Amino acid sequence: MFLLTLLSFVAFTGFAAFFTWLITRNDEKGSSDGFFLGGRSLTFPLIAGSLLLTNLSTEQMVGLNGAAFKDGLSVMAWEVIAVIALVLMAIFFLPKFLRTGITTVPEFLELRFDRKTQAIANIVFLAAYAFLLLPIILYTGAVGLSQMLDMESLTGIKSEAGVIWFTVILIGIMGSIYSRFGGLRSLAVLDTINGVGLLVGGLMIAWFALDKVSDGNGIVAGWNALYEKSPERLSSIGGAEQSVPFSTLFTGVALLNLFYWCTNQQIIQRTFGASSLAEGQKGVLLTGALKLLGPIYLVIPGIIAYHLYADLGVKNDQAYGYLVRDLLPPYLTGFFAAVMVGAILSSFNAALNSTSALFSIGVYKTMINPKGSEESMVRAAKIFVTVIAIAAMIAAPLLLGQDSIFGYLQKMNGIYFIPIFAVVLMGMLNKRTPPIAATVGLVLGLILISVFYFVPACAAVLKSLNIHDFHFLGIVFAILLAVMQLITVAKPLPEKWTLQATDKIDLTPWKGAKPVSAVLVITVIIIYIAFAI
Repeated sequence: MFLLTLLSFVAFTGFAAFFTWLITRNDEKGSSDGFFLGGRSLTFPLIAGSLLLTNLSTEQMVGLNGAAFKDGLSVMAWEVIAVIALVLMAIFFLPKFLRTGITTVPEFLELRFDRKTQAIANIVFLAAYAFLLLPIILYTGAVGLSQMLDMESLTGIKSEAGVIWFTVILIGIMGSIYSRFGGLRSLAVLDTINGVGLLVGGLMIAWFALDKVSDGNGIVAGWNALYEKSPERLSSIGGAEQSVPFSTLFTGVALLNLFYWCTNQQIIQRTFGASSLAEGQKGVLLTGALKLLGPIYLVIPGIIAYHLYADLGVKNDQAYGYLVRDLLPPYLTGFFAAVMVGAILSSFNAALNSTSALFSIGVYKTMINPKGSEESMVRAAKIFVTVIAIAAMIAAPLLLGQDSIFGYLQKMNGIYFIPIFAVVLMGMLNKRTPPIAATVGLVLGLILISVFYFVPACAAVLKSLNIHDFHFLGIVFAILLAVMQLITVAKPLPEKWTLQATDKIDLTPWKGAKPVSAVLVITVIIIYIAFAI
């Protein structure tokens, strides 16, 4: 049994690694464009595959299914509302970003405002990735794999903490090695291969799970059984006591999605590597279409796990791994574990690659060695991400004990998501906004959210007023826009800022972008109406 699991794991992992090497072995990785943006040669299937798998790591597979285990179908908001954000990325944000020829979001802020704004954004991104994103990727990966492969029996380590430490270090070392020697195109190709496997495996889990609920009578019977037992858990409309109340879809949930898909360096770096604007738009919108399938493999399995294991003492974030190990035969368990490892490494490597770009372009080239060569930038980036990876491996096991790692991630993300998105949006919409407004917006946003999150007296005020965390993020966002607008009125730029177009790529938009966007938005509305029980 275990031998079959191990063989299927090794076979798929080896296939993905070899095929990636075969395709990208002659790629140029010595320059910043080559290493960080794949030589600006990515076509839409690679962009979509890489975007999807960078997003679909274990913080999604484990964390979001864990949230569904706790709250039901309403947590699908994180997948479905993402489609709206991707539409806005394709139509509004991407053309502006690609027109500048930038490599990082802070670069855009330097072009639009000044170097101080860029430096603050760089520091914020680097701190968030090092102390929040990377540790959570490693931790959720370790939790998922420890349940799927029964790592306690496999390693002989008897404590949960010991298993997590061992798995975190193993994943961290593998990811660090690959990130060090592969550029963005290598990551994109590997992402696409694993993305196909993840979609197939995720849909397979949902199929098997629904069939089990119905005692082998089919997936329709399984869904009906879930509905008959707990119809309230199959509603798209989240209640006030749940993690995603319906009203928050229009405030914090929308804003977190907009930042994540439109200005988050880890994600949109894939789109900066597009061979043309049209390819970038097609890749982003294809990702939006694929996200519509997300609830099937990121939410429904968690609901089914609750149906099957709620009385067995299974924790929220253990539910998905437990379900996979329970449902799949050994040879498929190994395959799916290999795909999960690919997903973990994808997100881990994406964050490391983005961190290296932020450091080398925003810190090394600007502050440490402005006259350094392209090769020295890439070399410094590789050293820096090794240090960051080690720090993340140390921090990840400290997350053990969180009730819902996905909820924790979204709450902490708000600290830097909201200020950066507010400043980027203001910079694009108002051509007279001065650099001082951007600086004030970034600093004020970080302080406000941090104070109300971490100072007990301030947190108590929000609780006493019955203000949900996501509504609070929406309030802060509105305050930041208002403050920046007031500064703009008081001290506008003497001349309107103009966006200088680059000649690095073809900026002709895709003719199908707007019709496809309309179809995606309408589909989102239909999904919410259909499940508004």
